[in-house]
Amino acid sequence: MDVTVSPSRVAGRTRAPPSKSYTHRAILAAGYGASATVLNPLVSADTRATMRAVDAFGGETELADDGSELVVDGFDGRPDAPDDVVNCENSGTTMRLVTACAALGDDLTVLTGDDSLRSRPQGPLLDAVGELGGRGESTRRNGRAPLVVGDGMTGGAVSIPGDVSSQYITALLMAGAVTDEGVDVALETELKSAPYVDITLELLAEYGVDAEATAEGFSVAGGQSYAPVGGEYEVPGDFSSISYLLAAGASPPPTGTPSSSRALDRAHRATPPSWTSFATWAPKWTGTGTRANSTVSRAALSGTTVDVGDTPDLLPTIAALGAVADGDTVIENCEHVRYKETDRVRAMAEELGKMGASVTEEEDRLTIHGDETDLAGATVDGRHDHRIVMSLAVAGLVADGETTVTGAEHVDVSFPKFFETLDSLGASVQRS
Repeated sequence: MDVTVSPSRVAGRTRAPPSKSYTHRAILAAGYGASATVLNPLVSADTRATMRAVDAFGGETELADDGSELVVDGFDGRPDAPDDVVNCENSGTTMRLVTACAALGDDLTVLTGDDSLRSRPQGPLLDAVGELGGRGESTRRNGRAPLVVGDGMTGGAVSIPGDVSSQYITALLMAGAVTDEGVDVALETELKSAPYVDITLELLAEYGVDAEATAEGFSVAGGQSYAPVGGEYEVPGDFSSISYLLAAGASPPPTGTPSSSRALDRAHRATPPSWTSFATWAPKWTGTGTRANSTVSRAALSGTTVDVGDTPDLLPTIAALGAVADGDTVIENCEHVRYKETDRVRAMAEELGKMGASVTEEEDRLTIHGDETDLAGATVDGRHDHRIVMSLAVAGLVADGETTVTGAEHVDVSFPKFFETLDSLGASVQRS
């Protein structure tokens, strides 16, 4: 599907979609237990992949007709061998969390995904599975899917790099809770995306599982059971998804387009008065499970320097905002953002470039030169990546002329109603 957006006045009130990160973890945590109900889950292409994995391991997931709750009868600690290959589609979170889960099984599981997922690194996690008494292999011997995993991982101590994916640590902690020995993870390098491990620790606690940060890394005791209080867990809203609408509200429109304002439901009461404060305030929402309101209004945006080591999913949003800010916007510590659904650093550099942005790409840094940029409508490639699609659509709202984003259907990964939401706020959106 292609979507064409035009310069628009956006205004109104909307709610953050449920968090994709929390939903993945909540579904699999319920699978590890006997039974649980996940309230307010994000129902998307990625989270459906995790549901199917739980079903394949001997659990059963039943989604309410209105999507408001997901009832999970779990496999109670140890997964069965699936009848067929487990296809994680495009979901990196599913593959990594499920890899450690499958390693608990006595028999073997084969995991695969689409072209993008089969290009993403899994080697450090496979090595960790082997050190913890399981089997983890790449069929192509390159550390990438398809994977063969199993042989009853028993737990123990393991070291792993922290600068490739925090999902490795999440996967090992979730699986480690039901091993005989537990799992102690030592970090070999600085941990990137640390708030996402905080999400894991928070959710584990909600499911009655004790895990903690240590001087060396993280630790979870074995022999534990997954059981949320009252048998239910409610998923909070997702800032990384709502950031696109926040950015649209903060962006100055092109000449002749009315200003925008919006009230949005999510965590922490705050009103960022400028782009500079947006860049520093936004990461504070990542990894929080509370709810509140925020009002975002059009502001004069000034370039700033942002470290995305802990908030990689915000890079596309920040890059789009940088294209309409005065001065340079420098996004630092972003090499790990190259290992997502696509190389998001290069994707934003090239696609914003098609729209007239002046961008300098380095291995671990992306600089958008706002003073040298006048955004103009163009046809841009969403790169089969939901976050690239949404960020380019936001840029199109403030570009001169129409912007067509190809592959726009990929918003189904995390924000299936993104374009409907934009439309409800007054944006000009045409689908083809």
